[in-house]
Amino acid sequence: MATQHIISIGDFDRKEIDRLLDHAAQIDNKQYDKTALCGKILAVLFFEPSTRTRMSFESAMARLGGTSLSVGSVDACSMAKGETLADTIRVVSGYADAIVIRHPKEGAARLAAEFATVPVINAGDGAGQHPSQTLLDLYTIRQTMPIDGIEIALVGDLRYGRTAHSLASALSLYDARLHTVSPKGLELPATLVSGLREKGMEIIEHDSVGEVIDIVDVLYVTRIQRERFPDSASYFNVASSYRITPELLTGAKKHLIILHPLPRVDEIDPRVDTSPHARYFEQSKNGVPVRMAMLMQVLP
Repeated sequence: MATQHIISIGDFDRKEIDRLLDHAAQIDNKQYDKTALCGKILAVLFFEPSTRTRMSFESAMARLGGTSLSVGSVDACSMAKGETLADTIRVVSGYADAIVIRHPKEGAARLAAEFATVPVINAGDGAGQHPSQTLLDLYTIRQTMPIDGIEIALVGDLRYGRTAHSLASALSLYDARLHTVSPKGLELPATLVSGLREKGMEIIEHDSVGEVIDIVDVLYVTRIQRERFPDSASYFNVASSYRITPELLTGAKKHLIILHPLPRVDEIDPRVDTSPHARYFEQSKNGVPVRMAMLMQVLP
C-alpha cells in the first residue's frame, strides 16, 4: 500500500484486497503467529457506540499477542474539556503503535491520519467510510461464491449508511452489478453513483425487495434509521416494506446469502436466522480474522 493508514476502501487496489483476504483465510485456518504483535499497543478511540467493531479489533489484537488501551467513553477523555481531535491524536500517538478510530463526523479519520505519527485505521466516520467492515463483507461473500460478476442488492438507508458506501466502491473492482432498494430521500449519494458509473459499474434502482429477490446472489440489508423520519407512523410505514421474511425468500436463488452489518432492529425477521441464506452472524465473526490481517499489515 502507498500509505500505512487505512482510511478508505479506496486505499486498496484489487490485488491488495485479494491479498489481505487470502491472509485472513490463512488466519481463519489457524495459520498465524500468535506472538506476531507481542509488545505492540493498539489505541482504540471510539467516539460512537460500538459492539462488533470495537470488540473484534480488541480480540484481533489480543490473538496476535498485543494489547489494547482506550479512553472508555467521550465523557472520560479530554475532548470533553474542549481538546481538539488533532491534539488528542498527537497525544495518543505517543502511547500506542497504532490507532483505530470511530467518529461521528465524516472526514475525522483522515484528519486523525494527518496528525498521527503511527498508523490510523478508520473504524467508521459519520456517513463516510468503513473499510474494515467492507473487507469482512467481501471475505464473507468469498466464502460462498466468487465475488467477480455477482448480482448484489443494497437495501435500506443508503444515503447515510457508510457500510453501503464502502462496499459499493469495493465491488466496482469486481465487475459486480449493483441493485439498490431504499426509501425516497435515502438513496445512494448522487456523487457516489456518478463515480461508480464512470468506472463502468451498472447500478439499477428498485422500489421493493420483491423486485430483486429472484435476481440477486447477495442481499445486503442495512438499518433504516428512525431518526430520518418526521414521525413514528412515517417510519413504520416505510420500514415494514423493507422487512426480510421467510415468505419473501421463497423466490430467492438457492445460493443467495443475506448479509447485515448489524445491529438490526426489525428489518430482518428473526425467523430468517435459521434459514440457509442467513450469513450475518458468521459475517460478524469474520471481523476477527480480517481485522487481524489488517493489524498485521499496518504493524509489520
